[in-house]
Amino acid sequence: MVSIIRGSTMKTKLILPIALLGLSAMQAASAACSSADVKALEAWDRAWGVASESGDMAALDKIYADDFMDLSMDAAGRDRAQTLAEIAADAAAARGKPATVKTVPDHYAIHCTANSAVITHRNTITGTGEDGKPWTEYRRSVHVLEKRKGAWQVVSNSGHPLGDMGQLYYMEMDWNLADLNNDAAWFEKNLAYDYSSVSSRTGALADKAADIADVRSPKRKLASVVLSNADVRVSGNAAVVTGINHVTGTDDKNQPMDRWVRFTDTFIKRDGRWQAWSTQGTPIADKK
Repeated sequence: MVSIIRGSTMKTKLILPIALLGLSAMQAASAACSSADVKALEAWDRAWGVASESGDMAALDKIYADDFMDLSMDAAGRDRAQTLAEIAADAAAARGKPATVKTVPDHYAIHCTANSAVITHRNTITGTGEDGKPWTEYRRSVHVLEKRKGAWQVVSNSGHPLGDMGQLYYMEMDWNLADLNNDAAWFEKNLAYDYSSVSSRTGALADKAADIADVRSPKRKLASVVLSNADVRVSGNAAVVTGINHVTGTDDKNQPMDRWVRFTDTFIKRDGRWQAWSTQGTPIADKK
């Protein structure tokens, strides 16, 4: 992905068919969920995270339902009392000490009705080990909520670490957002030093520097991106992601653009993290 669309030197794609409109982040909502509902539920979830990290037990007492159950693989079926006790103990142990671990939730997918909701998101957790070296862990969380007495409460929670396939799926999403936002810093960090791309428009070969230059001075403007048919294969420290990308916007001549491109992205794991190694796009001429 480099430049503005996989097809230029950069591409964009996602796990399931998901439209990214303008510069907004990816989120899925059912018909019963208005954009205001989705925004409010994301804010609710973020506030829950802040309360958990700070040990705000008064707020957490209202958030957790009486019949709450944690179904995470590493939670051993903790109930409400056990969960709150653990949060309180962790907060007490951390009090007065510099924060060494930071959790950032993103890539929200929210579905809701008037009285129930499911919130899914990724957590990127960073910290510093006893050896002084930084570390990063990725997890995915799924929260089930019900509205009781007019207020949302979490009735069930599940979470698990993301393996290589999950990390690569989310990396594709990050790539899309970076492309939409012309975020050159993301490409500086996540393109391998020996990265290369093949343009679906001209067949031209470009390297990391050329694609990042294209990001810094974009000649096209994306209006929407819909990704589908994504497939991830991993073998050791190498991986391939394929899929289809539907892009609309304006081209380098400021003319309307509506293109379908089948892409192949190759990744390599170096220094303990996945990096984009190459990308290539092929236009689908008869796609309507």
